[in-house]
Amino acid sequence: MDHRFSSRLQQFRNHVALKFHLYNSLFTSLPFHRIEKTGILLSLLSDNCADGYMNAQSPEAIIEEFFKKHTTYHNEKEKLDLLFRFIQFIERQVVLFDALEDAAFTEVNDTIGVGTLKQLETEVIQADAMKKLTEKMKDFAVKLVLTAHPTQFYPGTVLGIIHDLTKALAEDNTSQVNTYLLQLGKTPFLNKKKPTPLDEAISLIWFLENVFYPAAGRMVSLMERAFPGALHAERPVIKMGFWPGGDRDGNPNVTAAITIEVAEALRSSILKCYYLDVRKLKRRLTFKGVDTLLNDLEKQLYNNVFIPGQRTDITKHTILHTLTTVKDILKEEHNGLFLSLVENLISKVHVFGLHFASLDIRQDSSVHTSLLAEIAAKDQLLPRNYTGLTESEKADLLTHIKSSAAPLSFKDPVLDDTLLSIAMIRTLQELNGEEGCNRYIISHCSSALNVLEVYGLFLLAGWKKEEISVDIIPLFETINDLKQAAGIMLNLYRNKIYKAHLTRRNNCQTIMLGFSDGTKDGGYLAANWSIYQAKKELTAVSKAHGFEVIFFDGRGGPPARGGGKSHKFYASLGRDISNKEIQLTIQGQTISSNFGNIDAAQYNMEELLHAGISNALFPSSEKTLDEKEEQLIMELAEYSLHSYLELKDHPEFINYLTQISPLPFYSDTNIGSRPSKRGKTAQVTIKDLRAIPFVGAWSQIKQNVTGYYGVGSALEAMEKQGKFKAVKDLYRNSLFFSTLIDNCEMSMNKCFFPLTAFLAKDEKFGGIWNMIHDEYKLTRKYLFLLSDENELMANYPVEQLSINMREKIVLPLTTIQQFALAKIRDMERRSLQESRKDAYKKLVIRCSFGIINAGRNSA
Repeated sequence: MDHRFSSRLQQFRNHVALKFHLYNSLFTSLPFHRIEKTGILLSLLSDNCADGYMNAQSPEAIIEEFFKKHTTYHNEKEKLDLLFRFIQFIERQVVLFDALEDAAFTEVNDTIGVGTLKQLETEVIQADAMKKLTEKMKDFAVKLVLTAHPTQFYPGTVLGIIHDLTKALAEDNTSQVNTYLLQLGKTPFLNKKKPTPLDEAISLIWFLENVFYPAAGRMVSLMERAFPGALHAERPVIKMGFWPGGDRDGNPNVTAAITIEVAEALRSSILKCYYLDVRKLKRRLTFKGVDTLLNDLEKQLYNNVFIPGQRTDITKHTILHTLTTVKDILKEEHNGLFLSLVENLISKVHVFGLHFASLDIRQDSSVHTSLLAEIAAKDQLLPRNYTGLTESEKADLLTHIKSSAAPLSFKDPVLDDTLLSIAMIRTLQELNGEEGCNRYIISHCSSALNVLEVYGLFLLAGWKKEEISVDIIPLFETINDLKQAAGIMLNLYRNKIYKAHLTRRNNCQTIMLGFSDGTKDGGYLAANWSIYQAKKELTAVSKAHGFEVIFFDGRGGPPARGGGKSHKFYASLGRDISNKEIQLTIQGQTISSNFGNIDAAQYNMEELLHAGISNALFPSSEKTLDEKEEQLIMELAEYSLHSYLELKDHPEFINYLTQISPLPFYSDTNIGSRPSKRGKTAQVTIKDLRAIPFVGAWSQIKQNVTGYYGVGSALEAMEKQGKFKAVKDLYRNSLFFSTLIDNCEMSMNKCFFPLTAFLAKDEKFGGIWNMIHDEYKLTRKYLFLLSDENELMANYPVEQLSINMREKIVLPLTTIQQFALAKIRDMERRSLQESRKDAYKKLVIRCSFGIINAGRNSA
């Protein structure tokens, strides 16, 4: 094993694995009913699970045997009570493990090694590339967009405890750790009701204030010291985006009033951060000439934040002007004393302005189409026969609207809100500056007309063509839409009116690409390859028409939704794909797991910055695929797609998910404000099902279909054609392909088929279970041949050990969940509507929390 890996692994064992076993003993003092006995019995259940699965027992048999061997319980209520206590215990064990990993972050990760800014500094010096770097930084940035996607199973109160527990663990403060564990024991993990969009926003603003604000300030200061003169203040290298309160797609709870509330909360929050920093500055800058300036600034900020109705005309410019004046005085009159403190705050103001994070507005294309049809029906600036016109006739009408529509009211409040939200963007820009809200995203964009519909709605909402200070962003998600994306953009670039709009927007078009729905639609390999191809084609067509293109990636936590080792994908994109900026969503669980503290946030942001900059400055053969390599991956993707579609078309596919997994109960977890599916009917369809519960359901039954299915079949097909050696060379030489495989291995390493092996001979589900299991075994076999290893994730021993420990912790949880699902199926088979069914349903839901939280990027 590489010495670097060996050292990290030892650090992990010392700071995480060993400490987990030591601190785990403190759980015996948690304030639960008969907690000591619970801990002992849970240990026995864990052993029962391990032995039971080795002997091919079902979860039902394991649980029943446990009660028979280790308890005197015969009453079902007593048994359920104990199972709920096990869940409480395991949930808190997962919290402890999370906090230990966070506390050991700087010990386990090399924060000045590969992929960091320190390495970039060394590379730039060695290659004498300072000029190139300065040129690149003129238009490069990393934009992280925080979303409220329902993947965060920790309530805000628990996240706060994790934050404090992490600090106590890092300081080896056992007394404080014990106190926080006691607090944890009394803190509920389940929200009694769904959060509102404002609740979600407030929860994520906590991360902006406590993590991203200090981390970004630290990073920018670090870059300014490492690369003096290379950064451009007016173009920050770090940007933040925000979806809670702006993302309307499938969420009728988001309204224009909520959006304005969130914008005000963001403004108030960033001004509070500046206020606190100015107060800290005042403690150091007690010198003549600067004290009065800081006093005035402090007063202005205080009035804006804390006194109702006292909002002054404070602007980003006025704050910067004051701080720059202070900086100049320090240089000229006080020998630059404490200059770095002022510069750090100036950097933060450049990054966060008055908006903190830019609010994106998103809505589904079908809503815009319906809204325009309703407007036409009311004979408002569109002809009554509008819906019967051709696409080109509609496009012509929409781009030549001369005046705004009179106030309208529709039966569907979503349509009312859509027009209102477009008009409201102007208000948000007046409140927080243009950066406060300057993007409108169209979900399920499948034509150029979908983009022009939004353009037309801006005109109908009262915007003048030359004043539309908003980027209209198509979101391509399905395999078919990704294939059509370049053609769609070509039609838009040829439209004179839209072309003029892009010219006013600095000749730049942002395009969003969705990983989640692509994977749900076509499987892991086909989705990732379709996105790669789409990016390449979109780069070419944009360049040919004189436009820069920025790609905004809708990435989730797990590899199946574009997560995993994202920075490696960006480092591997090569010269044929636009690298103007790196923009990606950071969703729910990923925010707390990858950006949960300042050190982790800085490290992960540095990796993304390094990936984008080094890709431009130091291109290499392993970063750009040649024609033969592209052909190989295309063939693999086609075989993989065929295999995945065969599974998806299995007659029991939906029944399997809804009866074997906790999918039907996802909406009852109360972790998000939006519904778990798009349609209004009770019936579950693949089309209406959102990607998050879809992926999350597979992860909870430990099959992770969306992270590998079809890969084994594709590799086998290539071997039969005599092309496996070429694929193996591709794996060794292409960073893009090897990263795809690495992420695939991560998904597979979280699989555990003995959990559901009882289905192998099931009359209804035996066929589909064996189909999935066979593909898993086939993929495993070929990945070993490809990598010349005999275990999954062999090149990532720390992550491998972390996953293995986490999976061991939650093995009783997955067993309890499957036991409860089996009981529910049995009751439904016998048409029993007992109150007991509700108890088992609650058992399923409660297990979801621990299982998903332990996975860290499972949903």
